[in-house]
Amino acid sequence: MNALTQLKNLLPASGVQQGTDVIHESAHLHVTGAATYTDDMPELAGTLYAAIIKSPVAHGELIGEGIDREAILKEHGVVAVFTSRDIPGENNCGPIIHDDPFLAVGKVEFVGQAVAVVVAREMLYAREAAAKAKVQVKELKPILTIEEAMEANSFLMPPKGFNRGDASSAIANAPRRLKGTSRSGQQEQFYLEGQITYAVPREDKQLTLYVSTQHPDGNQREAAAALNLTTNDVEVICRRMGGGFGGKEGNASIFSQSAALAAFKLQRPVKLRVNRDDDMTMTGKRHDFKMDYDVGFDDSGRILGIDIVMASRCGYSTDYSGPVNDRACLHIDNCYHIPNLKLISHRCKTHTQSGTAFRGFGGPQGMFTIETIIEEIAATLGKDPLEVRKLNLYQDPAKSGSADTMTTQYGQLIEDWVGDRVVDDVEQLAEYAKRRDAVRTFNANSKHKKRGLALVPLKFGISFTATMLNQGGALLNIYMDGSISCNHGGTEMGQGLNTKMAQVCADGLGVDVSFVRVTATDSQKVPNASATSASSGADINGAAIMNATAQMRARLAPVAARMLNCDESEVTFANSHAHGAGRSVAWADLAKQAWLDRVGLSVTGFYMTPEIQYDFTTLQGKAFYYYCYGAAVSEVEIDTRTGEWWLKAVDIVHDAGKSINPAIDKGQIEGAYVQGMGWLTMEECIWDKKGKLLTHGPSTYKIPVAGDVPEHFNVALFDGKNLKPTPFNSKAVGEPPLMLGLSAFFALRDAVSASADHKAVVHLDAPATPERILLACEAAKAAARV
Repeated sequence: MNALTQLKNLLPASGVQQGTDVIHESAHLHVTGAATYTDDMPELAGTLYAAIIKSPVAHGELIGEGIDREAILKEHGVVAVFTSRDIPGENNCGPIIHDDPFLAVGKVEFVGQAVAVVVAREMLYAREAAAKAKVQVKELKPILTIEEAMEANSFLMPPKGFNRGDASSAIANAPRRLKGTSRSGQQEQFYLEGQITYAVPREDKQLTLYVSTQHPDGNQREAAAALNLTTNDVEVICRRMGGGFGGKEGNASIFSQSAALAAFKLQRPVKLRVNRDDDMTMTGKRHDFKMDYDVGFDDSGRILGIDIVMASRCGYSTDYSGPVNDRACLHIDNCYHIPNLKLISHRCKTHTQSGTAFRGFGGPQGMFTIETIIEEIAATLGKDPLEVRKLNLYQDPAKSGSADTMTTQYGQLIEDWVGDRVVDDVEQLAEYAKRRDAVRTFNANSKHKKRGLALVPLKFGISFTATMLNQGGALLNIYMDGSISCNHGGTEMGQGLNTKMAQVCADGLGVDVSFVRVTATDSQKVPNASATSASSGADINGAAIMNATAQMRARLAPVAARMLNCDESEVTFANSHAHGAGRSVAWADLAKQAWLDRVGLSVTGFYMTPEIQYDFTTLQGKAFYYYCYGAAVSEVEIDTRTGEWWLKAVDIVHDAGKSINPAIDKGQIEGAYVQGMGWLTMEECIWDKKGKLLTHGPSTYKIPVAGDVPEHFNVALFDGKNLKPTPFNSKAVGEPPLMLGLSAFFALRDAVSASADHKAVVHLDAPATPERILLACEAAKAAARV
């Protein structure tokens, strides 16, 4: 039986939990301050504290092991110091390619790279000693930018790309043609809870690591390898994170392994919690991209061919740069059919922190480029960008006469297309035409303040592009009083995953959600779990829980049949009872009787995503199980004299399938929009000429706050369902809505264009900071006068 058939057979016992606004399972703990994060855990007697000694240069050769051990050990309260020489096993925190030592060996390749770990009696002592330590290094010339890397042929891996049709001929023969460059910047994850690990040694060389992590399995395997242990010697536990956004998928290993090394060597509990400045200096960001494009189109705005050269700053090691750049390639189309496309993707090695996972994982950067192209075509033709967007949308083969109009550049036929319907829905919700007229009227009567409006759609593929990661596991335990413990391989980072999983579990057993407690993620309960990323958490873990509940129903049905004096086939589970032959028995009584009858009340569940057939070497095949769709209308106002801007209104329609929990999904959509808006408008990583990050704290790095969110902020869920048999026929909602923030950027671009009466094509890089908006206004007005 294949996985798709298995999932179709996991029909839930009762639909009572489907589409219900169940409150977040930790909401009452969050608002009362009672939610326990890693740093809140009671510390064991003898706990020591660690801090990291960091490289002061972007590129250099370490002299000796890079530190003066004796001097550091003389510092007040210091107990020990460890370097790469003290690691008994593999020195690696690279999640894919093992090219990323968690403690530097022989050389350093970015400012902030971990050189050594200081351990002291108090955290203050450890941090003071780390700050005073002098790193002994011979400084070398660094490569810091995409342009420098391209010129020096500095790459982490060979380029990738694809050809669809004949882009060169299509562009050369097109009635119109334009060339340009789009740039999108980095973004700091800025999770509220910083990176932290509490490492506790156990008997017989075992370790328990309490880690704020999106990938307990990765932390487990890497710590075991570093200490020459087997994986079953290391347990990783994560009850909850205070945010992750991709920044705790691979980067958490820098800290978990450092703490594990110290605890293992000293046989004492060790806590390593970095402050915000060190966290931002040491960890990876969203990749910044430079994309050069050459596009041919006709007089109506229909794209005939595009040639794109993509380059990203990947930092000093591979990290997740391969799949991030791949996904940028796979999302370069967004919602649009591009009949002829040539693309090449360069992955640049620089002496900066390694670019890492961030919500969207390359997809936003790809979409930003095609949306920039759409806007430039519209400006060139003097059309509303929405008209050009609609013209280029993927089209039903029944209308076009060709399957090609519903086939992506990587050869996947889109089976669930609703992008056009989502665009129509948000256009009506926002009263786009009426708002466009109002914006024109406002701009005609305002000299210095201008408004802009944009409607931008999204299509986002759901699945890990590494096929083997598309699997999930679950552990289900029922106790004699009927209470239920559910564990799964996903991690809770505030997104409400555990709440949804409790709903799926309750629905599968036909009980109220109050019976279910989802417990802390634990690598010794559900092994070999994939990271909670790629928007896969609810899909793969929920399906694994459905598998477990289906097995449990099969075990309990004979017990219920005996209690109800009916045939097993008559037994159903709903409303916290088992029913049959017109009679019912309470769930708690059924659980107790099952125990008395010696029926096993513990079961494991498993799921693997079917249908994925993708070759990452050629970027071809069925890369995604399904797609999510959405569209947003944003209205902004700018001051053309200062570049200041205000978000006036947001209207969103987003496709979450048949939502498991609409309240949680809407919260995710709202937060994702704001985070995407932040990336594109205000969050800017600034470096000096020697590779030092200057924006390494909240005083220098601006993220959106409540005051940046308008009162007019409407979110509607698209009326549809997932065609694939996911839990409740829901769709992923973690990453896709971030791309809705594109509408804020392009509304700003529209407002800048209005400053020149729409007589010039606007060139605006992201983030669209007030400085860039001001300069773009001046450039547009100057171009309009020519």
